[in-house]
Amino acid sequence: MTGRPPLSREGIDGALARLRDERDRIATALLDLENHQGYQLLKGAPLTGETKLRWDEIQARVSTLWGLFDAYRRQLELAEEIRARQSRPSQERLAELTGLLTGPSVEPPGGEIPLERRSLLGPAKERLTLDAVVVRMTALYDGAADAVAATDAVWSVLLDRLGEVEEAFRAAQNVLAAMETGDPELDRIGRDLAGLRAAVVGDPLSLRQGGRADTRRLDAAGDQLTAVRRRLEEALRMRAEHGPRMQAVEASIRQLQAAEDDARLARDVVLVKIASPRLPELPAQAQVLAQRLPGLAALRDQGRWPELSAAVGGLERAAEAALDQARTAHRAIAGLLERRDELRGRLDAYRAKAGRLGRAEDLALDGLYTQARELLFTAPCDLRRATVALAAYQRAITSPEAGAGT
Repeated sequence: MTGRPPLSREGIDGALARLRDERDRIATALLDLENHQGYQLLKGAPLTGETKLRWDEIQARVSTLWGLFDAYRRQLELAEEIRARQSRPSQERLAELTGLLTGPSVEPPGGEIPLERRSLLGPAKERLTLDAVVVRMTALYDGAADAVAATDAVWSVLLDRLGEVEEAFRAAQNVLAAMETGDPELDRIGRDLAGLRAAVVGDPLSLRQGGRADTRRLDAAGDQLTAVRRRLEEALRMRAEHGPRMQAVEASIRQLQAAEDDARLARDVVLVKIASPRLPELPAQAQVLAQRLPGLAALRDQGRWPELSAAVGGLERAAEAALDQARTAHRAIAGLLERRDELRGRLDAYRAKAGRLGRAEDLALDGLYTQARELLFTAPCDLRRATVALAAYQRAITSPEAGAGT
């Protein structure tokens, strides 16, 4: 019973209709929650760690939800049963129904009031109105649904990325199987991936950052697998093409040897013809690289294709870099002779210009010319002094006064 006036028959029937609709919608929502993909994944997985704690909280919420819903449903069924007894209920029945439908008539499961919150004459158990039960169920449902959705969002991203990485691992294994050999790095990645799978399946919430799935460890494994698969595919190609590749490496070393010989020959000439030249170093890389060839043959004979592929690739890159260095050194060395020849050509051109200007008999100019020529045509040639002398001769041609005072 409540202190408020009883509802009319129409008010009772309207309240019952509203509450029936609420009951049906609540039942549907609870079933949808339990049928949700994330809920089912949580329910069926061997959870650990943070995710296990979150699942325990969700289960506690859902258990409380069903308990409240059962109490709510029983109270509503009791009211429906009482209403069905009389088509035209008496005032006493209307008052009873009003109390059931609007008053604190529901005892929630486990609703004992703690001693410190009781009054001397107050009840030992909590009693709620049907509307208050709905409010409490709504808060519990929202919390559980949000937790399930958040966990599912993290889990879905992680499972998708895990599937991609595991597919990459299987692809690398297939390449390795085609070579009928082993690979320690791939084995290590496989062990790491097994640990990641256990974390993704058992405790996905341990792999999140800022509320979102943190795929960095999976991404790193994927990058490693990409590198390993590329290396294994190169090894597989090496097994099929090792003959031509080995011949090409040997040819590149011979080419390097020829380039280094050309650079040394040019250096010997420059040391004779150019005074105090600044020459680049000429390391004997061809001989050093050639010493690695027997090791390649041993790897080939032992069928160690991944190691052979890496070794051949390294030797190819080293030979290419050394060849570029030798050619660059050769150009720098030969450039000194080219500079001398260029200065000689300019000297001849300036003398011809002096003749066109009618100054072929100019003694001052002739002295500057002779000085520059002696520097350029004497071995070893001092390029710095020759350049200064040639510049003086050029200025004298275009400035008679400068020439006369020289």
